[in-house]
Order: sequence, then C-alpha cells, then structure tokens
Amino acid sequence: MKAMILAAGKGTRVRPITYTTPKPMIPILQKPVMEFLLELLRQHGFDQIMVNVSHLAEEIENYFRDGQRFGVQIAYSFEGKIDDGKLVGEAIGSAGGMRRIQDFSPFFDDTFVVLCGDALIDLDLSAAVKWHRSKGAIATIITKSVPQEEVSSYGVVVTDEDGRVQAFQEKPSTEEALSTNINTGIYIFEPEVFKYIPSGVEYDIGSQLFPKLVEIGAPFYAIAMDFEWVDIGKVPDYWRAIRGVLLGEIKNVQIPGHEVAPGIYTGLNVAVNWDKVDITGPVYIGGMTRIEDGAKIVGPAMIGPNCWVCSGATVENSVIFEWSRLGPGVRLVDKLVFGRYCVDKTGAAIDVQAAALDWLITDARQTPPSHTPLERQAIEELLGTNAN
Repeated sequence: MKAMILAAGKGTRVRPITYTTPKPMIPILQKPVMEFLLELLRQHGFDQIMVNVSHLAEEIENYFRDGQRFGVQIAYSFEGKIDDGKLVGEAIGSAGGMRRIQDFSPFFDDTFVVLCGDALIDLDLSAAVKWHRSKGAIATIITKSVPQEEVSSYGVVVTDEDGRVQAFQEKPSTEEALSTNINTGIYIFEPEVFKYIPSGVEYDIGSQLFPKLVEIGAPFYAIAMDFEWVDIGKVPDYWRAIRGVLLGEIKNVQIPGHEVAPGIYTGLNVAVNWDKVDITGPVYIGGMTRIEDGAKIVGPAMIGPNCWVCSGATVENSVIFEWSRLGPGVRLVDKLVFGRYCVDKTGAAIDVQAAALDWLITDARQTPPSHTPLERQAIEELLGTNAN
C-alpha cells in the first residue's frame, strides 16, 4: 500500500531547531519523528512511501535513503532549485506536493494515506482506512477530540451526524467553536481527489483543497478516533513531548539506553561519578557525555550525547541537545539548549554567541573564553540563569 509523508515545510515555529534540522528529523530522545511514522506505516502495510522535501532536504534523504533499513521503500520529490550551487527550498504546498508526484508518474493508484511529518501518533491506520472505504469517501480527515478550552489552538472540523464534513473553523474562540474535533494532519485519499488539485501551482490541503471539496459536495468525511497524537508544531510542543516521554505519558516511545538507577537512563560510556552528583529522575543522558562532580540534574530532563555539564551547573526540567557545554555554576530551569541558542518554554530564544554568553553555554568541542566576575554577573542577569 502507498502513503506520503509531508516533509517540505521550513518549520518556522520550531526555530531555532529548524535552522539546521528539518522538522521530520527533530529527535525524540535521539530518534527522528519521521522514523516513528515509518514504523507506524509499515505496521499497517504501507510500504511504498513518497516524501516531498524542500528545506534541508539532504538531511532527510541522507538519513532515510531508500528506506531499506526501515523495512519500506522510499522515494523523494524535491521542491526547489539550485542557486549558486546550493539547494534552495521552494515548497509548493501540501496538495501541490501531492500533485507534483502524480504528474511525474501516476503513483497514487488506490487508497493512500498522507501524514504530516511532525507528529508522534499511534493511530490504527487499518481501521481508519476501512471506515473511509465504507463511506465511499474521496477524502477523509482523521480528527481527535480535545477539551473545549483547547480548541482555539487548532483547526476545528465540523461534520454532520454521518461524519460528512460541513465546514472548518481555523482556531476559533472557545465560545465560537462548533466542534471539539480538530484536524490532526492525517488524511486518507482516493486517486480521484487529483481532479480537484491544479498542476504547477502552490496549493494547500487544509486551506484550499478541503474547502473546495465541501463547496462541490464531494464525498468528504471526517472520523474522530481515540489515539495518541503529539504535535511538534512549536518549540513549546517539543519541550512538552520530551517531558511526556520521560514521564511515561507517551506510550509509543521508549526511553533509550540503560537504566542505571530508577528513572535514570544513559547511553554508552557516560563519564560520571554517581556518588558526587545530584541527579533526580526521570533523566536521560546521552552517550559520551561528561557530568562533572557537583553538577545537579532534576528531571524530567534530557542531556544529549557528547555534552559536558560542568561542576556546580544545574539542569532542571530542561532539554539539552548534543555537543552542549554548560559552564560552571550555570542554572538552567525550563530551558532548551540547541547549539548557540537558549530557549525558554514559551519559545523565546537568546543567541548565546551573539550575546557573548559562550562561557556559559558553548560547543563541547571548543574551549570557552573567560570573562571577569563583573561581566559574568551582568550577563547572568540578562540570561536569567542565576549562576552561582
């Protein structure tokens, strides 16, 4: 069976991570989001998978290749051009990406599934496809019910009693929402849907194709299903996803490594004297990471591989990406550290290099510069790290 993963977006709401990492490659405890999607697709018999790529396309292609090691076949549709010898992404919309593949050669010749490449899901795809076919639908949206107070964060799908889509509401207020069923970015289509997608233009599934199907009265349905769905649409979403995995709230993601103590997991060859550090789980520490004596880590927290946490540093309720060095006495609470950026849980970021904070947070592979105590005090106040 055939499927498509939408992987061409720039992921602007997940910056700074997506400056160097495309959204489908964002790791959930060292494993890219898209890898979980491939596992789900394979589990339900979808083993021929098209992926449209654009922003940082080579990162996705170089990791997944032709899909052999994941038990599937993968091919890629690049959206963009070469400018001065560099690939420049120019995404053509989710529906436009589907159309481009079909125009190249009619790949989608039976019922197929389309998934957004930035969410963790454990949906029973087989049951969803069976329901879709039973309705004689040309398109089906998989929706999920959320609490009334959360509807304003999502696109709401309004259906009749039979599940036929009547209308959409984009992030309505709590009072105006006509439903609590939201669009999860999981779709089932029949090849006939391409009659309604123009060639050679940018075209979106949610904002253009779906309203068109409602307008013409096409057999277009939505089904609300109970499944785990973790959207990684924004930095705060990612931060919550890592917390959810560590706290055991996200069941379809296992914490990697070896459990060296209750709630404390490590990768290979972590350099730490457990008697001289203060670590409270749940915590994951990646391989070849050094934790100096006197460091404190309070979970839920993730320290990526090849990091260096100096003496007196505190990491609490935070996510630290690979190759990060946290200087002596740094206190990071509710923070995400990615390369040269320190991000709080609302998504606000500080460029530590531009702000001359690279003695606090730097690449573990380089020697950090020194600063005077007065400089340090001023910078600590700016960053809000309260270094000791």
